[in-house]
Amino acid sequence: MGNAVLHSIHVHPVKAFRARSPREALVEPWGLAGDRRWVLIDAGGKVVTQREQPRMALAAAEILSDGGLRLSAEGSAPVTVPVPDPVGTTTVEIFGAKVEAVLADAAAHAWCSARLGADVRLAHMDDPAVRRPVDPLFARPGETVSFADGYPLLVTTLGSLDALNALIARGDHPDEGPLPMTRFRPNAVVSGTDAWVEDDWSRIAIGDVTFRVAKPCGRCVVTTTDQDTAVRGKEPLRTLARHRRFAGKLVFGQNLVPESRGTLHVGDPVTILE
Repeated sequence: MGNAVLHSIHVHPVKAFRARSPREALVEPWGLAGDRRWVLIDAGGKVVTQREQPRMALAAAEILSDGGLRLSAEGSAPVTVPVPDPVGTTTVEIFGAKVEAVLADAAAHAWCSARLGADVRLAHMDDPAVRRPVDPLFARPGETVSFADGYPLLVTTLGSLDALNALIARGDHPDEGPLPMTRFRPNAVVSGTDAWVEDDWSRIAIGDVTFRVAKPCGRCVVTTTDQDTAVRGKEPLRTLARHRRFAGKLVFGQNLVPESRGTLHVGDPVTILE
């Protein structure tokens, strides 16, 4: 692990939209600054992701200096979305939990609905310090999370991706590989480790920022979605089911909870603390 470093950083301003890959990112208690603070919801308030709408992968969101967004996608004129005034909230349902959020303006709803061909609205988490607690089975009192699936950050390793791609090459659908790391939508990608070493991590440091490893990340159909075309295949779930099934979950990567604030930089050393 002496050569383990932070290979890349990925921020997803709108949940399920294309990731941005900055050279550095601020770590806040609920995740990387700007990561998954915005989400699409359907007419009933339920979160919409690539599980239901794989074409969300083809849309991009840039965080503006005032915290607003610039939404863009091929074939659509971009739209600027200001941070909504927190004058009232709407209830968002995410994986069975109810979370309060603030709706964006009508132009944002119209742009997103036109892109997906469905009636959706864009919502913003105004105060991530209080809106959504982390699963208490894997959290400490007061720990919160953005609109990420469940935990503030997700870390993956290039060593494990290489090992997974080698297994895919020997499987039933070798033509689908090798897969890029974008399939797994991580926040932090580590290089310089052996395959699957993250299975044994309990606490790590990336640069000066420390993290608790909460639990392995169970994977879903989103990983089968080509993030450049929105076309779905069989992999990696077929191979994960054969080689990486733990407690009924197909596992790739680890969920992290920050223990401190700070800034991550590409190239930061990664240290295993426990």
